[in-house]
Amino acid sequence: MSTVIRSELSKKNKYYISKHRYYELKHFCLQYYEWQQKYLEMSCWSNRGGFSEKGSKNLYFGDETGRIGADLAQISHNLKIIEDACDEADPYLSSYIFKAVTEDKAFTYLKMVMEIPCGKDYYYGRYRKFFWILDKKRG
Repeated sequence: MSTVIRSELSKKNKYYISKHRYYELKHFCLQYYEWQQKYLEMSCWSNRGGFSEKGSKNLYFGDETGRIGADLAQISHNLKIIEDACDEADPYLSSYIFKAVTEDKAFTYLKMVMEIPCGKDYYYGRYRKFFWILDKKRG
């Protein structure tokens, strides 16, 4: 994925966030499927009664179950705030917004392949709203 520098939103826009914060949130969303996979792997290992990090040379002394539980809770939280922000941005377009932010799909793809039922201007309004909501949720 190459980073395309887009013009920054005007500070007068109600969904304004800085360019660098936008890119931080965008890359946060692009990790969705990595986190989902890690969550599934950790859940399987924790249910089997043991988990060790791949390639870890450090011995972990302490409550391994607690560490795994905390990691699973953090991953679950990350997944949920992305899903919730999509729903809050627009319940009707949430699946399209979700696809765009987690898989880096452009409006052209959403229009041609997924047949998004709205125009470009309306979609990008909801897309900006999504990142504004996510910014508030992440603090």
